[in-house]
Amino acid sequence: MTDRHHLLVHGRTFAAVGDRGDISGYRGGSAPDGMFVRDARHLSRWQLTVDGAVPDTLTPVADGDTARCVLVPRGGRDEPPAYTLFREQAVGDSSFVESLRVTSNRPVPTTVHLAITADADFTDQFELRSDHRTYTKAGAVRSRHVLPHGVEFAYRRGEWHSVTTVTAAPQPDAVEETGTGARRLAWTLDLAPHGTAELTLRVMARPHGDRRALRVPRSPAAVRQRLRAREGEFTQGVAFPTGWPELAAACTRGLADLAALQVPATGPDGEQLRVPAAGAPWFLTLLGRDALLTSLFALPYRPAPAAATLLALAATQATGSSADGIAQPGKIVHEVRHGELAHFGQVPYGRYYGSVDATPLFLVLLGAYTEHTGDTGPARRLERHARAAVGWMLDHGGLTSRGYLVYRADQGGLANQNWKDSPGAICSAEGTRPHGPVTAAGAQGYAYDALRRTAGLARTVWQDTTYAHLLEQAAGDLRDRFRRDFWMPEHSFPALALDGRGEQVDALASDAGHLLWSGLLDKEHGELVGRRLLEPDFFSGWGVRTLAAGQPAYHPLSYHRGSVWPHDNALIALGLARYGLHDEARTIAHGLVDAAGATGHRLPEVLAGYGRDTHPEPVPYPHACVRESRSASAPLALLTAVGVV
Repeated sequence: MTDRHHLLVHGRTFAAVGDRGDISGYRGGSAPDGMFVRDARHLSRWQLTVDGAVPDTLTPVADGDTARCVLVPRGGRDEPPAYTLFREQAVGDSSFVESLRVTSNRPVPTTVHLAITADADFTDQFELRSDHRTYTKAGAVRSRHVLPHGVEFAYRRGEWHSVTTVTAAPQPDAVEETGTGARRLAWTLDLAPHGTAELTLRVMARPHGDRRALRVPRSPAAVRQRLRAREGEFTQGVAFPTGWPELAAACTRGLADLAALQVPATGPDGEQLRVPAAGAPWFLTLLGRDALLTSLFALPYRPAPAAATLLALAATQATGSSADGIAQPGKIVHEVRHGELAHFGQVPYGRYYGSVDATPLFLVLLGAYTEHTGDTGPARRLERHARAAVGWMLDHGGLTSRGYLVYRADQGGLANQNWKDSPGAICSAEGTRPHGPVTAAGAQGYAYDALRRTAGLARTVWQDTTYAHLLEQAAGDLRDRFRRDFWMPEHSFPALALDGRGEQVDALASDAGHLLWSGLLDKEHGELVGRRLLEPDFFSGWGVRTLAAGQPAYHPLSYHRGSVWPHDNALIALGLARYGLHDEARTIAHGLVDAAGATGHRLPEVLAGYGRDTHPEPVPYPHACVRESRSASAPLALLTAVGVV
């Protein structure tokens, strides 16, 4: 795959197309290629040929809500192109639409033979990851049926059934076999002198179990109009900082991305909701931790995502135990998947509970929502769910038996179950991994904040002072234990984690900034940590590195061992402001806003850890989600942290 991918996102649907607007069917790499709905590739090939050849690119696809490009037939300097092709594409809900205009450049009649080769392989997204895993699909059958206006692709495996329909106006002159599973839709276009012909192609995906009555948008322009309206709903009424236009632009861009990243979910009573997906391309689904942090960042400006997220996570809260999904009563879900492999249990992520921190963050958001909005309705409605979440923290989570929230590696899923969830992310300064159960520092801060906020709900909303006192006592005890067990006097910094023997995992990591956000550290220790995070080995000029440079474990292109995460830095900035370190918070905000300015005011999921002093532009991390909800909402958190209007 030589050209770049450009992502078009609309709710649970996204398409990755190349510079010419083509989809090649490529399997593997840092980004999936195709059109995807609910974790399945519903369009695996979409290639334009003109007069039997691939046209040249005059203007490649640029980033935007639709994909536009200008193409010409291959030729030389001595003979100008006979015609020009103007291509525009967009995705809607479970749909893809393309407008194709062919304009003759000649003063005489011209005939153009145009074809679109299309295919749908229905590959599960987990099959396209570069993890060298293979999955058996016994009894799977693909089929193709020619329609009057196009072709239908279908896939069946047992009770699993998915369909993709391709139609065109005007209808193709022929639908041809290609010798593969693909079909070629072909037209012969007779153009008048300097004349124009237009085609519209529509793709409708019907994932397994989706019985909604959907329509493909009539044109990419209609999709663009719909997206603008949705973006307006998110940006309207937000007071952007007039004195800092670059931060205002990042907030605007982030809210627009949040509008596109809303996916369907269901509440406790079956009500239909829209919640923030984690990100495209790999995580266009509900992830508990991601949706909670996104909602927390957006809460002062857009409280609706918080209310929807709380209801959706309450509806998926575990009520029993399951070894496969490591569910336990009261635990908040980490990830929800809808694809074929999850359906048949070949990956554990249908409802997967491998997170130590989603449960306390659920309680933090519930308390913060109530405090910010004054709306006690969700706290009253979700009292049972909140008490169950506290029960999980105290019992299964380990607060009572071990004094902390603790997780164990899941052999079939995630080895690490805090926000740094890649293998090896929790490590010593030398890079060695801890043995046995892991006690991650950041999660203890979330637990402390959750206990205190839930105590406030118990006292003011549920009228249960006994329960409130119990939670306040538990929070105070946790704070005392943490200072005793995690603080490293030789570094004036907390350890990243404790291992199974209770020994410190001594890497200097950005997670310490999360402790500022949660308020777990006392003022003296908090100020020491806050100032340390702005020293050159931590602060790259764009943001705080996940691991301080100079340690053997550090790598600027590691996912969690030296990269810079915008949402991580947003939490740190909020924490710095909480401890009165306003200059430091503003320094982080300036770094992130400058990084966003280099990429159209959009913050990616993660940046490489290279320093601004050695490279004047932010270096992208090669496998980052291009649109990620936590990063999209991070500028709003910065706006809160620096307090500008």
